[in-house]
Amino acid sequence: MKVFKFGGASVKDAERVKNVALGLLESQGFEHCILIVSAMGKTTNALEKVVALYFQKGHYKQEIDIIKQNHIDIAKGIFCDEHSVFHEIALFFDDLEAFLRRNKSPNYSFVYDQVVSSGELISSKILSEYLNEKGFINQWLDVRDFIKTDDTYQEAEVNWQQTEELIRALPEKVSYVTQGFIGSDSNNFTTTLGREGSDYTAAVFAYCTDAEAMTIWKDVPGVMTGDPRKFENVSLLSNISYEEAIEMAYYGASVIHPKTLQPLQQKNIPFFVKSFLKPEEKGTKISLTAKNELTESYILKNKQTLIRIETRDFSFIAEDHISHIFQLLNQSKIRVSLMQNSAISLALCLEDPFGNIDVFNAELSRDFHTELVKDVSLFTVRNTDLKDLHKFYKNKKVLLEQISRNTLQMVTQ
Repeated sequence: MKVFKFGGASVKDAERVKNVALGLLESQGFEHCILIVSAMGKTTNALEKVVALYFQKGHYKQEIDIIKQNHIDIAKGIFCDEHSVFHEIALFFDDLEAFLRRNKSPNYSFVYDQVVSSGELISSKILSEYLNEKGFINQWLDVRDFIKTDDTYQEAEVNWQQTEELIRALPEKVSYVTQGFIGSDSNNFTTTLGREGSDYTAAVFAYCTDAEAMTIWKDVPGVMTGDPRKFENVSLLSNISYEEAIEMAYYGASVIHPKTLQPLQQKNIPFFVKSFLKPEEKGTKISLTAKNELTESYILKNKQTLIRIETRDFSFIAEDHISHIFQLLNQSKIRVSLMQNSAISLALCLEDPFGNIDVFNAELSRDFHTELVKDVSLFTVRNTDLKDLHKFYKNKKVLLEQISRNTLQMVTQ
């Protein structure tokens, strides 16, 4: 079995859907394959707007109608008018509107997962129907019947034992199309695995099926030395070890989801990142034995928050202080991107995906002096020459810096 994951850009319109079948699967093969599909284009962002309007008592139905029409237009570009897929699309949106009418839960994260997951369900159904029509015979799966999680909505943890039992029960000599990003809890409510969690879904299926390889198809040639939209003169990394890939993901390389690598590394499953626009090109191979290309690479994480924490009584920042701070971070679902401490202070560069930083800061201020700087950037350079760092400081206001071995990190404003 092999696992392919297609992101939103690869199925954003009718031509891209056609390309998956006629431009990619024809050359790569589809026998004994599991396709993991993200929502089409910017559908996830649009559904997030629906959730926001719902809680604001706004006109969310108008937004749903726009999203529905977009999917109908894509379907019209690849199916005849009488195709059953149009009925399927209508049913998905009927279910979505019915949920929002009936819902009594005030839990934002719960509602988010029930609504935003619709994007993957609809996109995978459209792709599955199109592939079947073109002779790429497949079975559509509702991934919620296979990936079982806890009830931590928006950041669910996979129940590996139950998930592996369910996936291993699938017949092997069949190809499947299913959704990324989503699962279900013990009450069969939909959960999500965090933004960009479709890569993780693919890794879960690869692990549970002992896949021969996993490939993520993107709109870039592979893993680059930097995001070509942010940096000039970047190049392709042809081979990376799991260890280096995990480091890059930790520092914020957007092409790799941080949780994706661990299950693949445990079973030594080769992982490829390739371009769906040029599937014949080799892309990047990530594996246990891959020889690292120690090329200077650049990672930029925007929308970070810098917080400086000091004790009120001029005492040392000790283990009990740090334990308390990290407990609050965990409760607030805030991630640490960079940490630096001195005798009486602790500086943290933080990623706040759920908008909890002000509540966290207020709680922390009860016991510490804090200084908060929002909307900063974390710039990381890997495999750099430490004797030639001055070039990275030009035209930057550096608030915090850290240098270790061959890595430079700086928080800038």
